Amino acid sequence: MSEAFKARLSSDQLSVATHVHGSLLVVAGPGSGKTRVLTERIRHLLTSVPGHFRVLALTFTNKAADEMKERLADLGEERERAFIGTLHGFCLEVLTERGKLVGIEGAPNIFEQAKDRREVLEKAIENDPFLSAELEEIDDPKERKRRVDKWLASISYAKSHPITCAVVEDEGIRRVIEAYDAGMRASNAYDFDDLLLLTYQLLIDNPKLGDIYRRLYKFICIDEAQDMNEAQYAVICALCGETHRDVMMVGDPRQSIYGFNKSGPEYMDRFGAEFGAKRVELTANFRSSRAVVKFAQTLDSSYMVHQQLPVPGNVEVLRGEDEKHEATLIADELQRLFAEGHPDVEGGLQPSKCAVLGRTRYALLSIEDEFKERGIEFFKRLSANHENESDLVEDFLIALRILANPKDRLHLAMLTKRWRLPESRVSEDFVANLTALAASSNDPKCAAVRDAIAAAAKNPARVNLMPALDALKSHADTLKEAERLPIYEDVAVLSQEWDQFLRTATGPKNLSAFISSKALGGTQKASRDGVAILTVHASKGLEFDVVFMAGMADGVFPDYRATGPAQQAEETRNAFVAATRSRRLLYLTYPASRVMPWGDERRQRPSPFLNGAQL
Repeated sequence: MSEAFKARLSSDQLSVATHVHGSLLVVAGPGSGKTRVLTERIRHLLTSVPGHFRVLALTFTNKAADEMKERLADLGEERERAFIGTLHGFCLEVLTERGKLVGIEGAPNIFEQAKDRREVLEKAIENDPFLSAELEEIDDPKERKRRVDKWLASISYAKSHPITCAVVEDEGIRRVIEAYDAGMRASNAYDFDDLLLLTYQLLIDNPKLGDIYRRLYKFICIDEAQDMNEAQYAVICALCGETHRDVMMVGDPRQSIYGFNKSGPEYMDRFGAEFGAKRVELTANFRSSRAVVKFAQTLDSSYMVHQQLPVPGNVEVLRGEDEKHEATLIADELQRLFAEGHPDVEGGLQPSKCAVLGRTRYALLSIEDEFKERGIEFFKRLSANHENESDLVEDFLIALRILANPKDRLHLAMLTKRWRLPESRVSEDFVANLTALAASSNDPKCAAVRDAIAAAAKNPARVNLMPALDALKSHADTLKEAERLPIYEDVAVLSQEWDQFLRTATGPKNLSAFISSKALGGTQKASRDGVAILTVHASKGLEFDVVFMAGMADGVFPDYRATGPAQQAEETRNAFVAATRSRRLLYLTYPASRVMPWGDERRQRPSPFLNGAQL
């Protein structure tokens, strides 16, 4: 690490960046330079510590991993000695390389969509006399659906708690899990929870394999530790064994907002105690203006900032008469800022420096409509993966899954159902099977999917999706504009994802790897043009010069379902995370009245979170 760079780090940051041996727990508040110290510690380990080893750097998002890779790009080949990615991505790599020991052949095929997992369970219930009889005893269809939902939740809970639920006592739940797993394996498929659970089992059941990984990855760095769950912590502990202690965890308990995924900050405390970790607190905020920091402190009175930017900034409340007026106020203010700028924002204000955040996507619908009407450029990421607008591209992706995994019964049944054809049997020669299916249909769309899949499968040794995408566009060219445009838009996204995969994938560049990378969010574009319209959870890890927190009405943010102390505390942390995404200007907006889903108009009270702002 150069002397010039050391001079740009605070003493606390420098102590983290130059730490080498022993466990380290870093409590890093928003804007405290967490990514910088993580990156510089990796740089220091790779360039200043002698020996043949790799560094394992586990991040919470692919975007964070991409940012760290970019900052270390100047290291050249040395950078290749670090695995920088998500824990799920690391587990996927481990299972691809060593999965035979837990029954996995090749790269795991991931069923990431909730509807797919639900269909697997429903089919498993049909095939199990005990479970199907239990479900048939319930007369109310809605209650039957709730029972299936409850079973799905139980499966996920058990898998994400491999220590607590090492033995599932409830015989009924155990039977549900076994039936579900059998259904998944029949399609040669796994879910997100399996990636962690099977990696944990692999390391626990094969101690010598754990020794290999410990020798390989001499140093481990873990980001966003406040969002860790039991399965993730168990994988880390299994990876470290009894002796490996060159581990660093970085996190902020105030920013723990994924409790619905069974995560929580308690694993930071457990790591500190069980690993005997040295504790360092980064209490500066080099990101946010004084006004934003002051507002964040009204949400959490224990949030102390000992060093911050000398930038005043601004926090302002905007009250709309209804959702439409709220959206108008936001659009008006954005356009004013684009035209006039702001003295506290350096270099002018472009749309990409601005974000509108909502507790749920419903709080953002009117804003999206207003932006469309005015031609304000925006992008949204309300879910991990792009949702296709065209049936053609959706059918193509279903067929692509089967091409990559010929044992995939679920998606083959799904495709034949979408094409209104009799269910087909699983076949190793899927291209021939698809040709027969398309010939049975009079829909030109089926023939287009067949041609695209044939183009993708033309050279199995070196898969190229571009000819397949060209085939889809050729079909789109025969359609009217209203039908053609959604196909072109979906194909453009898929083309970008394929390009991103080819540029960033470190392992095999085949269809299975592409689909797995897509499932894990690894093919998303790191940055986009336009104003970001995001849910609070999707905004985690991002920062903007201007942030609008929309829908700040009681019952919307905080959510009306947050009735217990733990849920209310998490809602406050949600608000804290949203507010501290802002570097300079923060706007808190709400509608005085809202039209409810059933059509009634209801008056809205401002969120209690606004009490700390000037109303």
